[in-house]
Amino acid sequence: MALLLLAGPAVAQPAHHLMPVPTEMKWGQGRLSLKTPLKLQLDASADASVRQAALRTLALLQGPAQPASGPVLQIRYGRLGLPEKFDEERYSLRVTPMGVSIDAPTSLGVLRALATLQQLPVAEKKQRYLPEVDIQDRPRFAWRGLLMDAARHFLPVPVIKRSLDAMAAVKLNVLHWHLSDDQGFRVESRLLPRLHEVGGADGYYTQAEVKDVLTYAAARGIRVLPEFDIPGHSIAWIAAYPRLASNDSTYAVYQSWRLANVAMDPTRETTYTLLDSLLTEMTALFPDPYFHIGGDENDGRQWRRNPRIVAFMREKGMVKADGKTIDKHQLQTYFNRRILAMLQRQGKIMVGWDEILGPDLPKDAVIQSWRGKKWLVDAVKQGHPALLSEGFYLDLNYSAATHYAADPIPIGSTLTPEQQQLVLGGEAAMWSEFADSVIVDSRIWPRAAVVAERLWSPQAATQDVGDMYRRLNGFSAYLEALGLRHRKAPEQLLRQMAGAYDVVPLRTLAEVLEPVKEYKRHRQGMFYTPQTPLNRLVDAAPAESEVARRFAATVDSLTGAGSPLPRTPASRRQLLDLRKQLLLWQANDTRLQPLLILNPTLREYAPLSTNLAAVASLLLERLIQFERGAVASPEWQKAARATLDAAQAPAGQAELALVKAARKLAGL
Repeated sequence: MALLLLAGPAVAQPAHHLMPVPTEMKWGQGRLSLKTPLKLQLDASADASVRQAALRTLALLQGPAQPASGPVLQIRYGRLGLPEKFDEERYSLRVTPMGVSIDAPTSLGVLRALATLQQLPVAEKKQRYLPEVDIQDRPRFAWRGLLMDAARHFLPVPVIKRSLDAMAAVKLNVLHWHLSDDQGFRVESRLLPRLHEVGGADGYYTQAEVKDVLTYAAARGIRVLPEFDIPGHSIAWIAAYPRLASNDSTYAVYQSWRLANVAMDPTRETTYTLLDSLLTEMTALFPDPYFHIGGDENDGRQWRRNPRIVAFMREKGMVKADGKTIDKHQLQTYFNRRILAMLQRQGKIMVGWDEILGPDLPKDAVIQSWRGKKWLVDAVKQGHPALLSEGFYLDLNYSAATHYAADPIPIGSTLTPEQQQLVLGGEAAMWSEFADSVIVDSRIWPRAAVVAERLWSPQAATQDVGDMYRRLNGFSAYLEALGLRHRKAPEQLLRQMAGAYDVVPLRTLAEVLEPVKEYKRHRQGMFYTPQTPLNRLVDAAPAESEVARRFAATVDSLTGAGSPLPRTPASRRQLLDLRKQLLLWQANDTRLQPLLILNPTLREYAPLSTNLAAVASLLLERLIQFERGAVASPEWQKAARATLDAAQAPAGQAELALVKAARKLAGL
């Protein structure tokens, strides 16, 4: 496809807000005003998904008006693109003062171009326009996914659709739908109805609803990969059909988030008869050629404790090198091969977590690495296609910068070019132990956008973390226009907690809190079940505090200027910003304490409010020292260290997000 040159001379790249960053951008000096609506010019034979996407784009840009004349949005493409075949997604997008043109080899490229076009408008003095630009863009990886866990907390269809809209906006193209686990089985089965009657008692998707989601996703160029986790993470299955169990116990659907170490019996033919029936039904329901069987976190303890299963393993020679110790991994590989044969009969390619990797696993099985990049490297070296999720676990409450640093093929990788071709891409993962349908948007977005950029954009174009955050904040606001509730839902929780009181002091505290990282929330004095309401301050707090991040960035800039502080306009402005923020935090505790005392659900957060005020007072003293170039006395440093150590302690499974920056400003 020939490069379309802009009429005017190219200019330096402006501070755009595009996410993901396109492969190539050439900016001009002109602009296309959106005061006059664009007219869609599209061949009558175009696919319905392209026409609908174009109309959605125009509605976002200018409202529903469809003028008879005026500047044109011209769309041309070669053929219908099939995401399940990894068809081309590249495109060219040209904006001039005369109109907009999109060219792509496939309809998928058009969908990706429209996603970029929706982010291009600039608002200036109550006017909106599109800047003159020529974009040539293509994805770095073919598989760019988001896992949504509907098994632990059921996520109704509108929640799934909202995230599909956001996925399309950042060019993610695989919804990995985690549909069964110990705590639930979430799809209607007409062959084995007790699965959804028992495992989905608190919510499941009818087959009609599944088809609706599939249609909605396909219209946005998104594949849907179902996951039914076996042989572990399967208590909901066993509660419905006890004959699947590896012992004589009976089970109810699991009511804990702790790992249960319960697994199906892989030695009984009745297990495979039931699974064959279910897989036959589900592979027909989900048309994607890939099918995820889970396979993770089964330690084999139930198998080792069952004499009949142990005898089966010895009979089959499933022992370790010493010839005596039974090898549970060989039994799981036996199970995996049986499941693989079922899926192959249905024309499916098996995907599993990295625990399924073994020397006897057929090479076309896809390995999804969650435990570390070692497993991805091992998989591709053994000839398997592979996906990376390690580093992309959104539920761990890591920063966007942390996820941005992860890479399926990092700089300096020792993989050969042939092995690198087996790295299909990666997936962000949002496990839902601590995310229900109310707050899940705020736990996925906007951070999932940085994973999308890592998987789409050129590696060399994604090195500026500061610019990533600048664009991410703009994208977060854009998500609201798409109907996401990542900002609205936490705000509603805060207002419910504040009741008749002013919500501002509570919001001021919540903005600098984050949930504790990793899986520490499981181990801090509160036992959670699937029925535990997620309506506390920790649930309203952001996964990553933007207020604390900006505070830290200002601290970094100021402390990097040296002491005494240079008398520059920038340093004076930074000092003013810090002092204003610290005075707000210092005064907030007095304003908030009456609400904390009167609301029993908020009392546990009183230490965080008090510590925030103490840290603010400490840092206000430090600003005076810093401005004067004074050296802090040993006594002051000792007291400051004690204050900051106390502020580091979590409360209510939340923690102050500014302590690290406070230590730096305090010189500790």
